[in-house]
Amino acid sequence: MMTALRWLVFAIAAFAMNFPILVTLSTSFKSTRELSTNPGLWVQSPTLDNYLAVFQVTDRLNIFLYLFNSLSVALIGTLLAVALALPAAYAIARGRLGERTLLPFIVNLRAVPLIIFAIPLYMMFQWLALLDTRLGLGLILTIVNLPLALVILVNAIRDLPAELDEAALMDGASRTQILFKVIAPVCRPAIVTSLIFGFITAWNEFLFGLMLTTSKAVPITVGASFFFAASGGGVQWGVASAVMIVGALPPVLLGLIMYRQISGSMTAGAVKG
Repeated sequence: MMTALRWLVFAIAAFAMNFPILVTLSTSFKSTRELSTNPGLWVQSPTLDNYLAVFQVTDRLNIFLYLFNSLSVALIGTLLAVALALPAAYAIARGRLGERTLLPFIVNLRAVPLIIFAIPLYMMFQWLALLDTRLGLGLILTIVNLPLALVILVNAIRDLPAELDEAALMDGASRTQILFKVIAPVCRPAIVTSLIFGFITAWNEFLFGLMLTTSKAVPITVGASFFFAASGGGVQWGVASAVMIVGALPPVLLGLIMYRQISGSMTAGAVKG
């Protein structure tokens, strides 16, 4: 009885949390006529017209460009953040360098509303000619991803026994060799987790994509809003829902595929014998 009740509560909670996604998915398969007569979740006459409209390239709308931009800036922002965080995490965890000042400062930066940095970043990027470029947006996303990657990697390296470093030093290895040949392979689950979280965060970034891009480097989060009134005749809810589903698929699929990797890494240091 208790098991059935728990599953019932879980099902209700899951439905409530995913209700907006279900509505969006349902709307994406409805025609304009059905949307005006059937606002419910059930789709009476499914159609792919909305998705065909999304993938139709015009002078004004190009979802392939938006997806490519999002992929490019997400990779830049993720790989560069982890590349910077790994040696910094090793210095903090092993050398105690900046443990009481630098680490809290960087982590607390992530808690500050990003809108505070918007105007100075815009002015700086305008001076550097980085506005509406994938590189410029990728550098911003590197800063956004750095705090979380640093925290994950610092905790992962702290959980490793110091004897690993000592044994490598006795064998004549340098600190750089220890980091990349000893520590990095052992911390691979944490590195992968940092990459996954960083990619999802970068893919979903909207604020800086809206402020720092106009046409060439527009990400899918911003480009999706262009489809709301694609025909100029009011909001096209079916097309808008379809483009939102398409834009959400990459991070959702990545999270589902790498779920075990993420959960295993996040709980690896929770229990110690």
